[in-house]
Amino acid sequence: MSRDQFVTHLGLAYFADERVNLKREDVATYRQQVNNLRDQLTAYINKHPDFKLIKMLHSGSVAKGTALKTINDMDVAVYVTKDSAPANENDLLVWLQARLQEAYGAVKSKDDFTIEHHCVKVKFHGTGLDVDVAPVLYENAANDIGYLVNKDGERVLTSIPMHLLFSRTRKELHGPDYRQLIRFIKSWKRQQADGFRFKSFMIELIVAHLFDRGLIQKNNYMDALEGFFKYVVQSQLKLQIVFADYYSADQIAVSNSPIRIFDPVNPANNVASQYTDQMRGTIVAAAAESLDALMYARNATTKAEAISVYKEIFGPSFKVSE
Repeated sequence: MSRDQFVTHLGLAYFADERVNLKREDVATYRQQVNNLRDQLTAYINKHPDFKLIKMLHSGSVAKGTALKTINDMDVAVYVTKDSAPANENDLLVWLQARLQEAYGAVKSKDDFTIEHHCVKVKFHGTGLDVDVAPVLYENAANDIGYLVNKDGERVLTSIPMHLLFSRTRKELHGPDYRQLIRFIKSWKRQQADGFRFKSFMIELIVAHLFDRGLIQKNNYMDALEGFFKYVVQSQLKLQIVFADYYSADQIAVSNSPIRIFDPVNPANNVASQYTDQMRGTIVAAAAESLDALMYARNATTKAEAISVYKEIFGPSFKVSE
């Protein structure tokens, strides 16, 4: 029998469809949920020209096409007139909560708006999927460039349309395997021990880097997974990752962080700046363990043995078609 005799590309495609990927009908439902939220805000803004919220943009994994089946919230950004918003983050979120309650008071209860550590969460009872609304401080810059208050409480210059274009361009260049590998690695990340940190955005950028340089085998998910884990192990995540879509490499900020993966929109933003050398080592060790598991599964002598190894990588829900 040939290599990969028990778990094949088609078997992993089946697993992805059944256990990993958000279903298309759910994508449509969730996007409509955000659209309804955005339309309600737009209507309120049109009726109240002096309202300090400008617009709402859909961001995050659903917008990028990289959402998992297990998604429990979506990300959107609300653009805020910078001069009208409080400077302090806690005050800003309290202020944003009040503005959202004002805009949606006719259709939602005030109890549906709660403050999280980086956003205001809007609860939806119908779908059960919440929406995390993050403020972007805006001064009418081109390409919707503004300062996003991120999950670490930092104000980071960003552009949601430019990020979405970055993702869409790679899907067009590299095909559906680009987004599928991101979903596989995000699913793998969820199986790691509590406290394991590996930002989804970092995963997306590493995958984009590998596809851009032809380091990922297309149309073969086992080889693609192996390529990702092998890169992490061999590079030790010490190689700098930069993209030239919107700026040149000589514009990036100097960074002494153990991991240097730069935001493709903002050359001053190392998205891994908060990661310690210990965190880097933990990610590399997890990748090495999974790479070894993949090699073992390729040479398994029974299907049950191969499936058991893949369950170590993707969790107990792993299965392939009969």
